[in-house]
Amino acid sequence: MSSIPREPSSAARILVMDDEKHIRNITRKMLERFGHSVSLAADGQQAVQIYKEAMDQQTPYDLVIMDLTIPGGMGGREASEAILAMDPRAKILISSGYGNDPMMTDYQSYGLKGIIPKPFRVSELKETVDAQLCPTADPM
Repeated sequence: MSSIPREPSSAARILVMDDEKHIRNITRKMLERFGHSVSLAADGQQAVQIYKEAMDQQTPYDLVIMDLTIPGGMGGREASEAILAMDPRAKILISSGYGNDPMMTDYQSYGLKGIIPKPFRVSELKETVDAQLCPTADPM
């Protein structure tokens, strides 16, 4: 991990939703290392509520990273629809280990900005996030 720069290209507010606590925490640590401010949600319902509260407080998120599948709860598909209904300009990335899901293979038709397949490396997360935060940069 020492080859990854510690300075972010631009600090951002990022919401991470995943049902697995260790994945939420690892992702948070990676993003904070790049200088981003990170909020966590355990399921889609919580993510939608956190996003709504941020909008109500005039402190919107710059990016949302959501797990596609949440067993027994609202996953990324439903949560992204709810967030995009509130904020059509929301930048949402879907993360999943299920690469053949239609939402992963045709994410644009769902209004999403990109995907990050699991498992991902620190460098892959940084490149994907930077591509969304700095769209003029040459992605990959």
